[in-house]
Amino acid sequence: MPLLTIKSEGEVEIEVRRSRFVCALARVSDDTQAQDFLARRRALHASARHNCSAWIAGGQEKAYDDGEPSGTAGAPMLQVLRRRELTETVAVVTRYFGGIMLGAGGLIRAYGSAVTEAVDAVGVVELRPMLVLTVDVDHAHAGRLENDLRGLGHEVRDIRYGAEVAIDVCVPEPDRDRFVARLTDLTGGRAGARETGRTFVEVDASPNTS
Repeated sequence: MPLLTIKSEGEVEIEVRRSRFVCALARVSDDTQAQDFLARRRALHASARHNCSAWIAGGQEKAYDDGEPSGTAGAPMLQVLRRRELTETVAVVTRYFGGIMLGAGGLIRAYGSAVTEAVDAVGVVELRPMLVLTVDVDHAHAGRLENDLRGLGHEVRDIRYGAEVAIDVCVPEPDRDRFVARLTDLTGGRAGARETGRTFVEVDASPNTS
């Protein structure tokens, strides 16, 4: 299953029968970061009647109604995150009451719609696990090798200059042997590769609406 999260922080506001629903999204890695984001939103919207929240992060799922009838706010917000298969994501929906009661069904639709529209607005990325391979090459061939690697679609994360040039390249783990063989071909065996870390590369996973 792909690891999906939001592309960036963002905020969207919708209006439902005079009530304003302001949804803010952020990327978080654990429960503490999600709680911190919720605290900031509460401070920013201290005059609002409700600051409801839901998140999936660090292997935990949480949802809070913040005074709305039980199950009408946090639960539908969390359901949107689940349906979109998002992780490392927190949603906070601030409601400014407009004087018209929405009923349980209306609240569920409004809170769910606010999160859905916010996710659509900021976009979704897939976090693909990658090996970081450091390629050591002499200065005379470094520039051309860097261009060749980029031309083949590899992400070059860093370049360091010393006695040799060290080029950090992101490679999917199943492609490691293929990458090393290609590196040998490109350099005539003059460059070697060593694993120096693991990371994630973000790939746009937003639905194509064109």
